[in-house]
Amino acid sequence: MSSWPGQPNDSLADWLLIRPEISWPPWRGARLVSKAPARDCFRNFFMATRGGRDSEGTARVLTALEVAFADAEQGRPLTFALMAKWQRAVLGHDLVGFRPMPAFAKGGRERYGLAPDTQALFERCLSDRSQPDLPLPSRAARTYLDILFFHPFEDGNARAAMLALAYVLAREGVLLDQVPPLQTTRWADDAEGAADLAVLLGILNTAAVRRLSHKRQS
Repeated sequence: MSSWPGQPNDSLADWLLIRPEISWPPWRGARLVSKAPARDCFRNFFMATRGGRDSEGTARVLTALEVAFADAEQGRPLTFALMAKWQRAVLGHDLVGFRPMPAFAKGGRERYGLAPDTQALFERCLSDRSQPDLPLPSRAARTYLDILFFHPFEDGNARAAMLALAYVLAREGVLLDQVPPLQTTRWADDAEGAADLAVLLGILNTAAVRRLSHKRQS
Protein backbone atom coordinates (compact mmCIF):
# COMPACT_ATOMS: atom_id res chain seq x y z
CA MET A 1 0.00 0.00 0.00
CA SER A 2 1.54 3.30 -1.06
CA SER A 3 0.57 6.86 -1.88
CA TRP A 4 2.00 9.93 -3.50
CA PRO A 5 2.33 13.13 -1.45
CA GLY A 6 -1.10 14.63 -0.94
CA GLN A 7 -2.94 11.60 -2.34
CA PRO A 8 -4.88 8.83 -0.57
CA ASN A 9 -3.53 5.31 -0.28
CA ASP A 10 -4.10 2.88 -3.12
CA SER A 11 -7.51 1.37 -2.35
CA LEU A 12 -7.10 -1.25 -5.06
CA ALA A 13 -3.99 -2.49 -3.26
CA ASP A 14 -5.97 -2.51 0.00
CA TRP A 15 -8.70 -4.62 -1.62
CA LEU A 16 -6.28 -7.09 -3.16
CA LEU A 17 -4.63 -7.50 0.25
CA ILE A 18 -7.83 -8.46 2.08
CA ARG A 19 -9.61 -10.22 -0.80
CA PRO A 20 -8.10 -13.69 -0.26
CA GLU A 21 -8.53 -13.42 3.53
CA ILE A 22 -12.26 -12.62 3.67
CA SER A 23 -14.31 -15.09 5.74
CA TRP A 24 -17.16 -15.57 3.30
CA PRO A 25 -20.36 -16.92 4.89
CA PRO A 26 -21.99 -20.30 4.11
CA TRP A 27 -25.30 -20.34 2.26
CA ARG A 28 -28.05 -22.87 1.65
CA GLY A 29 -30.53 -20.67 -0.13
CA ALA A 30 -33.44 -21.83 -2.23
CA ARG A 31 -33.42 -21.12 -5.94
CA LEU A 32 -36.85 -20.35 -7.29
CA VAL A 33 -36.50 -19.17 -10.86
CA SER A 34 -38.68 -16.24 -11.83
CA LYS A 35 -37.09 -13.87 -14.31
CA ALA A 36 -39.67 -11.09 -14.13
CA PRO A 37 -39.11 -10.07 -10.46
CA ALA A 38 -35.33 -9.98 -10.95
CA ARG A 39 -35.67 -7.79 -14.02
CA ASP A 40 -38.24 -5.57 -12.37
CA CYS A 41 -36.27 -4.95 -9.17
CA PHE A 42 -33.10 -3.90 -10.99
CA ARG A 43 -35.08 -1.78 -13.47
CA ASN A 44 -36.89 -0.11 -10.59
CA PHE A 45 -33.60 0.47 -8.79
CA PHE A 46 -32.02 2.29 -11.73
CA MET A 47 -35.18 4.29 -12.39
CA ALA A 48 -35.44 5.34 -8.73
CA THR A 49 -31.78 6.29 -8.35
CA ARG A 50 -31.19 7.93 -11.75
CA GLY A 51 -34.49 8.53 -13.53
CA GLY A 52 -35.31 11.92 -12.09
CA ARG A 53 -31.95 13.51 -12.88
CA ASP A 54 -30.80 11.76 -16.05
CA SER A 55 -33.60 10.34 -18.16
CA GLU A 56 -31.39 9.63 -21.17
CA GLY A 57 -28.74 7.94 -19.05
CA THR A 58 -31.41 5.90 -17.29
CA ALA A 59 -32.75 4.69 -20.65
CA ARG A 60 -29.23 3.66 -21.65
CA VAL A 61 -28.56 1.71 -18.45
CA LEU A 62 -31.91 -0.06 -18.74
CA THR A 63 -30.94 -1.12 -22.26
CA ALA A 64 -27.63 -2.42 -20.90
CA LEU A 65 -29.50 -4.29 -18.17
CA GLU A 66 -31.60 -6.15 -20.74
CA VAL A 67 -28.42 -7.06 -22.64
CA ALA A 68 -26.84 -8.32 -19.41
CA PHE A 69 -29.88 -10.48 -18.64
CA ALA A 70 -29.81 -11.87 -22.18
CA ASP A 71 -26.11 -12.71 -21.79
CA ALA A 72 -26.90 -14.42 -18.47
CA GLU A 73 -29.63 -16.52 -20.08
CA GLN A 74 -27.16 -17.62 -22.75
CA GLY A 75 -24.61 -18.61 -20.10
CA ARG A 76 -21.85 -16.38 -21.38
CA PRO A 77 -18.81 -16.10 -19.07
CA LEU A 78 -18.23 -12.79 -17.34
CA THR A 79 -15.25 -11.09 -18.96
CA PHE A 80 -14.03 -7.54 -19.34
CA ALA A 81 -15.07 -7.64 -22.99
CA LEU A 82 -18.63 -8.58 -22.02
CA MET A 83 -18.74 -5.79 -19.44
CA ALA A 84 -17.33 -3.32 -21.95
CA LYS A 85 -20.21 -4.18 -24.28
CA TRP A 86 -22.70 -3.28 -21.54
CA GLN A 87 -20.73 -0.14 -20.72
CA ARG A 88 -20.89 1.07 -24.31
CA ALA A 89 -24.66 1.02 -23.95
CA VAL A 90 -24.51 2.67 -20.51
CA LEU A 91 -22.30 5.55 -21.66
CA GLY A 92 -23.50 5.82 -25.25
CA HIS A 93 -19.93 5.47 -26.52
CA ASP A 94 -18.73 3.45 -29.47
CA LEU A 95 -15.46 2.52 -27.77
CA VAL A 96 -14.96 1.67 -24.09
CA GLY A 97 -11.64 0.39 -22.79
CA PHE A 98 -9.89 -0.18 -19.50
CA ARG A 99 -9.08 3.10 -17.75
CA PRO A 100 -5.66 4.45 -18.83
CA MET A 101 -4.72 6.12 -15.54
CA PRO A 102 -5.31 5.93 -11.78
CA ALA A 103 -8.90 6.61 -10.78
CA PHE A 104 -10.53 8.34 -7.82
CA ALA A 105 -13.90 8.02 -6.08
CA LYS A 106 -15.75 9.07 -2.92
CA GLY A 107 -14.77 12.68 -3.40
CA GLY A 108 -11.13 11.75 -3.84
CA ARG A 109 -10.93 9.71 -0.63
CA GLU A 110 -10.24 6.51 -2.57
CA ARG A 111 -7.60 6.11 -5.27
CA TYR A 112 -7.34 3.04 -7.49
CA GLY A 113 -3.85 2.50 -8.82
CA LEU A 114 -2.82 1.32 -12.25
CA ALA A 115 0.04 -1.03 -13.16
CA PRO A 116 0.92 -2.81 -16.41
CA ASP A 117 -0.89 -5.96 -15.23
CA THR A 118 -3.97 -4.34 -13.64
CA GLN A 119 -6.35 -5.27 -16.47
CA ALA A 120 -5.04 -8.85 -16.62
CA LEU A 121 -5.44 -9.15 -12.86
CA PHE A 122 -8.99 -7.85 -13.12
CA GLU A 123 -9.76 -10.50 -15.73
CA ARG A 124 -8.42 -13.20 -13.42
CA CYS A 125 -10.56 -11.91 -10.56
CA LEU A 126 -13.64 -12.01 -12.78
CA SER A 127 -12.92 -15.64 -13.62
CA ASP A 128 -13.01 -16.44 -9.87
CA ARG A 129 -16.78 -16.02 -10.16
CA SER A 130 -17.07 -19.71 -11.01
CA GLN A 131 -15.03 -20.95 -8.03
CA PRO A 132 -17.05 -24.01 -6.93
CA ASP A 133 -16.26 -23.92 -3.21
CA LEU A 134 -17.54 -20.38 -2.70
CA PRO A 135 -21.31 -19.90 -2.21
CA LEU A 136 -23.08 -17.91 -4.88
CA PRO A 137 -23.95 -14.84 -2.74
CA SER A 138 -20.28 -14.57 -1.83
CA ARG A 139 -19.19 -14.88 -5.47
CA ALA A 140 -21.74 -12.24 -6.44
CA ALA A 141 -20.60 -9.93 -3.63
CA ARG A 142 -16.95 -10.42 -4.53
CA THR A 143 -17.61 -9.66 -8.20
CA TYR A 144 -19.51 -6.51 -7.26
CA LEU A 145 -16.66 -5.34 -5.02
CA ASP A 146 -13.99 -6.28 -7.57
CA ILE A 147 -15.60 -3.86 -10.01
CA LEU A 148 -15.94 -1.09 -7.45
CA PHE A 149 -12.31 -1.33 -6.35
CA PHE A 150 -10.62 -2.12 -9.66
CA HIS A 151 -12.71 0.73 -11.08
CA PRO A 152 -12.06 -0.57 -14.62
CA PHE A 153 -13.86 2.15 -16.57
CA GLU A 154 -13.26 5.87 -16.78
CA ASP A 155 -16.92 6.48 -15.90
CA GLY A 156 -19.97 4.58 -14.72
CA ASN A 157 -18.30 2.00 -12.46
CA ALA A 158 -21.12 1.90 -9.90
CA ARG A 159 -23.55 1.12 -12.72
CA ALA A 160 -21.14 -1.49 -14.08
CA ALA A 161 -20.92 -3.16 -10.67
CA MET A 162 -24.70 -3.34 -10.33
CA LEU A 163 -25.09 -4.73 -13.86
CA ALA A 164 -22.52 -7.42 -13.10
CA LEU A 165 -24.28 -8.28 -9.84
CA ALA A 166 -27.58 -8.67 -11.70
CA TYR A 167 -25.84 -10.82 -14.30
CA VAL A 168 -24.14 -13.17 -11.80
CA LEU A 169 -27.37 -13.78 -9.88
CA ALA A 170 -29.50 -14.17 -13.01
CA ARG A 171 -27.07 -16.61 -14.59
CA GLU A 172 -27.61 -19.05 -11.72
CA GLY A 173 -31.32 -18.45 -11.15
CA VAL A 174 -31.06 -16.62 -7.84
CA LEU A 175 -34.00 -14.34 -7.21
CA LEU A 176 -34.06 -10.86 -5.71
CA ASP A 177 -37.05 -8.57 -5.57
CA GLN A 178 -35.35 -5.76 -3.65
CA VAL A 179 -32.13 -3.96 -4.56
CA PRO A 180 -32.10 -0.66 -2.58
CA PRO A 181 -30.84 -2.36 0.64
CA LEU A 182 -27.59 -3.04 -1.24
CA GLN A 183 -26.97 0.65 -1.80
CA THR A 184 -24.48 1.69 0.83
CA THR A 185 -20.90 2.92 0.80
CA ARG A 186 -18.32 0.13 0.50
CA TRP A 187 -14.68 0.48 1.56
CA ALA A 188 -11.75 -1.39 0.05
CA ASP A 189 -10.17 -2.35 3.39
CA ASP A 190 -13.38 -3.59 5.04
CA ALA A 191 -13.27 -7.39 5.07
CA GLU A 192 -16.23 -7.68 7.45
CA GLY A 193 -18.27 -5.38 5.23
CA ALA A 194 -17.53 -7.59 2.22
CA ALA A 195 -18.75 -10.67 4.08
CA ASP A 196 -21.80 -8.74 5.30
CA LEU A 197 -22.71 -7.94 1.69
CA ALA A 198 -22.79 -11.67 0.92
CA VAL A 199 -24.96 -12.27 3.99
CA LEU A 200 -27.34 -9.53 2.85
CA LEU A 201 -27.60 -11.02 -0.63
CA GLY A 202 -28.53 -14.37 0.90
CA ILE A 203 -31.16 -12.76 3.15
CA LEU A 204 -32.68 -10.83 0.24
CA ASN A 205 -32.86 -14.02 -1.81
CA THR A 206 -34.55 -15.95 0.99
CA ALA A 207 -37.09 -13.18 1.51
CA ALA A 208 -37.81 -12.91 -2.21
CA VAL A 209 -38.34 -16.66 -2.56
CA ARG A 210 -40.70 -16.64 0.43
CA ARG A 211 -42.76 -13.75 -0.95
CA LEU A 212 -42.99 -15.30 -4.41
CA SER A 213 -44.00 -18.66 -2.95
CA HIS A 214 -46.79 -17.00 -0.97
CA LYS A 215 -48.04 -15.22 -4.10
CA ARG A 216 -48.12 -18.46 -6.04
CA GLN A 217 -50.04 -20.21 -3.28
CA SER A 218 -52.63 -17.46 -2.90
